Amino acid sequence: MTAPILVSAYPVSPAFVNWDPVLEGELLPAICALEGVAGLEIPWLGGIHKFDDAWFLENVPAVPLAVTPIPFVMGRLAASEDYGIASTDEDGRRAAIDDLRRVAADVTRIEGESAAHTAVVTLHTAPRATGSTEALARSLDEIAEIDWSGARLAIEHCDAHIEGQMAEKGFLSLADEIAAIESSAAPVGVWINWGRSAIELRDADAVTEQIAQAAESGHLLGMALSGAAATSTPYGYPWIDAHLPIASTYPASESILDDAHVAAAIAAAGDVPWLGLKVARRPDDETAAAALATVERNLAVVQRG
Repeated sequence: MTAPILVSAYPVSPAFVNWDPVLEGELLPAICALEGVAGLEIPWLGGIHKFDDAWFLENVPAVPLAVTPIPFVMGRLAASEDYGIASTDEDGRRAAIDDLRRVAADVTRIEGESAAHTAVVTLHTAPRATGSTEALARSLDEIAEIDWSGARLAIEHCDAHIEGQMAEKGFLSLADEIAAIESSAAPVGVWINWGRSAIELRDADAVTEQIAQAAESGHLLGMALSGAAATSTPYGYPWIDAHLPIASTYPASESILDDAHVAAAIAAAGDVPWLGLKVARRPDDETAAAALATVERNLAVVQRG
């Protein structure tokens, strides 16, 4: 039996680009009704919902949520290269922690004003290339003192900065993130996203090894299945962080995440508390039914693993 699965709602939903509350109101409960799906991952972009906080609070199903601020973090980095919880620039570090206080306030709203509850909040070790383990450890101690309304915290590992390699995120290495957790008193776990590790490592077998490394650390809280490709695809340029589907479900994706590596990843993760499924809709998925079919196809592969 696999761990409970959180499906990332936003990359698969056509309503994330063109707001359609009817479509979203159909899709979210349908995803949560799929066998094996425990809840949803949702983005934080400066607020609870990209378009309508009140709508979301009224309509989100009564399920656990993982809240990810990564889209917001990337926007902040575009404006300030020193921004991030691993920043050696005190202003940049402080700004990132202040933003996480805003995330925590919205987690409190979710707890009090909706039927859902937040199980996990992911953290991201910006800035690009210049972060430090010491700065991150200090930040983790401060972040752990914030009231998270019972949610667990986890560093979502993104592709690390590698000299001479074009990065999508370029944050700290997994080893540095684990070192910061272990030097901090904070109860923070690690979250692995298969596709983001593939963007870093450029090798599917190496991703399996990295997942095993995270599991062996004793800090692995979640592992999300999400693809990546070495070539240009309908989703964009090579190694784009676009959450490509599993290869067998949509061969045009050219994803290096195939069925065998899904199974290997799940095995390497061991008794991980949470699994995630984070895949983008097909380019022609324009309805809730089409997006749900994409989730179902990818979910079936994960469940066979």
